[in-house]
Amino acid sequence: MKDFSGKIAFITGGASGAGLGQAKLFGGLGAKVTIVDIRQEALDKALAELKSLGIDALGIQMDLTNREQYIAAADKAEAHWGGPPQLLIQTAGVNTFGPAEASTFEDFDWVLGVNLFGVINGMVIFVPRMIKAYNKVNGTINQEGAHIAIVSSLGAFSGFATDAPYSCSKAAVNNLAYSYYEALKPYGIGVTVQCPANINSNIGEAILTRPAHLANTGYHVSEGTINMLKSIHATGMDPVELAKNLKAAIENELPLAIPYDNAEEMLQREFRKVIQYLTVEGMREQEEEKRKIAEEMKGFLQTDTSVVSGPIEPFGQAKSDLEWILPEKRK
Repeated sequence: MKDFSGKIAFITGGASGAGLGQAKLFGGLGAKVTIVDIRQEALDKALAELKSLGIDALGIQMDLTNREQYIAAADKAEAHWGGPPQLLIQTAGVNTFGPAEASTFEDFDWVLGVNLFGVINGMVIFVPRMIKAYNKVNGTINQEGAHIAIVSSLGAFSGFATDAPYSCSKAAVNNLAYSYYEALKPYGIGVTVQCPANINSNIGEAILTRPAHLANTGYHVSEGTINMLKSIHATGMDPVELAKNLKAAIENELPLAIPYDNAEEMLQREFRKVIQYLTVEGMREQEEEKRKIAEEMKGFLQTDTSVVSGPIEPFGQAKSDLEWILPEKRK
């Protein structure tokens, strides 16, 4: 897909961050954009901004883990635009951090529910509709086919001690995308998974949307930890720049997009680490690799405390009352 003018786009998590950047970029190229988000206030603000830019946009509030709501949103968007999306971008995501050994069922249920099953819901709901409408061979509306993009994370390639649910969800999403990439080739429908690191977004505040029935967590979460994440994400990649990287991948039908010049080097190092797991000698080599990764991560985890008011404290700790966890890992 190289011409986005007049195309119907459906973007999850479209009210802020990467999703809003995508809406601005593709909407600015003439796409008719639906943005969906769980936060009505954020949707209203985003729609006003998009419309001020002359972008034809529809906003729908929904919880993408709720399949009935998702189907209703898909139906509403299809009725509004006259067809299913030719460009489906699944961007919505959440994160929460703490020692893996402190994780609860609810920590996994919430993060995987949004990051993995939210994407699965989008695929199951939209893929049949897109094939019927935009099959490159038999489609009657658009002979360019269609495209599906999923925003994953560099965390898909490596697990860390304090992000087990998140990295697990992203690794699964990558493989889901690769499966659909192969499956949808005969229909002329492309699939791209994009793996950035830090993005200028509100994902640090995603914890505020965590549903009450999944509130039980083993992680220490506070105003201070939210502020710390907010200050980190404020220094992340500009969402429109991230969307430009995605656009290039879509135009070239690439299954994977990593928005950094040293992407190949980064992947080689991660794959080398997997091979190192096979031997004692390899595990020794990893100590030096860990040092390099730690230094690189510092570049992604700069802070801008001017964007927050109130306390700031480190994230990634367990609750203080989990006495069976090492003291240095607890608040």
